[in-house]
Amino acid sequence: MATERAVVRRPPGRRAVILAAAEGQFHRRGYHQVSMAEVAAEVGITAPALYRHFRSKPELLRSAVAAGLDALREAVRAGAGGPEQLCAALAEVAIDHRALGTLWQRDARLLPPAQRAELGRELRAAVAGMVPVVAAARPELERLDAELLCWSVLSAYGGLSNHSFAPPRRRFEALLRTLGGDLLAADPAAAPSLPAAAEGPEPVPASRREELLAAAVRLFHARGFDNVSTDRLGAAVGIAGPSVYKHFATKAELLAAALVRCRERLAREVSAALDGAASPEEALAAGLAAYVGFAVRHSDYLGVMVSETERLAPADRRAAVDFRRDFLRTWVGLLQQVRPGCEDAEARIRVHAMFALVNDGVRLPPGAGERAGRLLVLGRAVLGPRGER
Repeated sequence: MATERAVVRRPPGRRAVILAAAEGQFHRRGYHQVSMAEVAAEVGITAPALYRHFRSKPELLRSAVAAGLDALREAVRAGAGGPEQLCAALAEVAIDHRALGTLWQRDARLLPPAQRAELGRELRAAVAGMVPVVAAARPELERLDAELLCWSVLSAYGGLSNHSFAPPRRRFEALLRTLGGDLLAADPAAAPSLPAAAEGPEPVPASRREELLAAAVRLFHARGFDNVSTDRLGAAVGIAGPSVYKHFATKAELLAAALVRCRERLAREVSAALDGAASPEEALAAGLAAYVGFAVRHSDYLGVMVSETERLAPADRRAAVDFRRDFLRTWVGLLQQVRPGCEDAEARIRVHAMFALVNDGVRLPPGAGERAGRLLVLGRAVLGPRGER
């Protein structure tokens, strides 16, 4: 009798395990720093075995982002009963797919345009599914404002990508539900006006070096550091690509100098607002207005600070991380003065949520003036004392 050939079956859930490993590695180290062999090693398989599931690293990245968006779409369905259910379902996804915010903002830019566009449609579809839930609970809202609230909740939850600390799971979910509820209760239509200076144009660069710094920030944010050549940088300021090296020894040095400039400007504007305040409450309000104004005028700066820090040389990266840590510490300390009893975990989550919703929100409609005012309202909803809207 012929011997039956043994059937070799892949372990159940192997694809999901690979995606989780890739998601974590891309998040921690950046897409370009991770190899397929390293993902395979974390899962405990060989690289050829990994390629049986995913044909290339771009496909692995696209699938990792798509998996997070699939979970988001399921959460929107689960939260159809009302804002509380919606925030609860989205909070679970925010914790389980913590890397999604970074993968979307930083790494998905590296995908082919058609794939990026497809993922963008999926994200917009998820927001479109959230809007009726918010509109049913708050019929007084204009549709654009209901959409803005939905985007802001996703941004605030996506802010978890920017830090690694976490309270116990039950407490974590409760904090996020409260944060989401605070945002969905805000009234964007009650937006104040920012000073005209907060919406003014960027000064014209005074030198070729300054022109290169400004162009680098814009291009690195739009395309990613690795996708911008010196030829493209030179063309942006009207010089040949090799001439870039007359001003910066390497492209990495140009990135480091651009990020130093970003940090200096942000620190100067926010510090001036904080130093001129007479009380912690005034300082928090003035600091928020300064941050929103900076974000409206320098969205590329903030985008590069978030997305390209990992591309810096070690010493430059440490300086950037130290600045981020000190900046966060200032805001957390101020928030805890304004909200006595606010524990460290909640304060840090709320501050990161504010940064994220402002950084993302400056790229959403309507116009700059209206957008700035609405972001002030949403920032206050996240940072302000309980009951203050």
